[in-house]
Order: sequence, then C-alpha cells, then structure tokens
Amino acid sequence: MLLADAAAIAEDLLAEHLPGAGWGFAFDRATRRAGACDWSRHRITVSRHLVEGADEEELRQVLLHEVAHALAGHRAAHGPRWRATAARIGYTGSRLHERPIAEHRATWLGTCPQGHEHSRFRRPTTPLSCGRCSRRFSQAALITWRRRDPGAAPAEAGRGGGTAA
Repeated sequence: MLLADAAAIAEDLLAEHLPGAGWGFAFDRATRRAGACDWSRHRITVSRHLVEGADEEELRQVLLHEVAHALAGHRAAHGPRWRATAARIGYTGSRLHERPIAEHRATWLGTCPQGHEHSRFRRPTTPLSCGRCSRRFSQAALITWRRRDPGAAPAEAGRGGGTAA
C-alpha cells in the first residue's frame, strides 16, 4: 500500500471518530509494533514498515485499535472500557501481528542448536537461549548470532522469517 493512501485512510478515520478533538496522524519507523496512540502529543502513528506489506483492512484494524485508545482514555489500557469502545467503532479484536513488523530488516540473525531462527535489530549484548527449546535460560539452547549480509535478499518477502527469543 502507498503511504499517501494509508494517510488518507487514517485521516478519514480520525475525522469520523475524533472530529475536532485535535488528534493528528503520522508515520513512524517502528519495527516491533504496528501502531501507537501518543496521548501527550494527541497523535496516532503507524509503522511505515507495516504499510509496505499491509492491505487496506489490516491497516484499518490497526488504526481502529489506536483510535479506540484515544477515545477510551490513556488509563483504559486494554481493559473493559477500551474493549467496549473498540467494538463500538468496528475493531474486530483479532491479533494482527505475531512477529515484529519489519523482521526481514533485522541486522542480527541467530540460530539455536536445533535450528530455530531468531532475529534482533540490535546486537545482543548478553547470551540468549532459544525460548522454543527451553522455557528458561539454557546453555544447551544458546543462540549463535551473525550479522545479516547487507547485500543478501531477505529469506521471506514482507514480515516474518524467524521468532524472537
């Protein structure tokens, strides 16, 4: 989806659900979340990386999720008040993202002894073990890290390609 199309959808939703409330929209460069509701700036943001691979309905649901936060108040979190508000404005409540939004751009790639893939955007500074191999830290499940070759194509197009430890 084009950023201009995404911005138009966002502006339409803000005008419909938050008219005259002083809320604005912007893109951010988030890699691990889809959107955010910034109460201090009265601004809803969406990851530009999400928009790269999202369809219109996916973007609408992310925006409705954040608009519900704006309407319910900053203390509502994901509690009953927020859930009721979200349902009223058309948010379906489905979990849209299980992995980081731009995982295919992660600089650090890791593999555990069992072959499970992991990714990080920053160089890991402490030893990490695979959460799929062991629920607790385990020397037997240590992840070996390597820097992604900048010239290499992502293993998978779009989002995905591994799991976070």
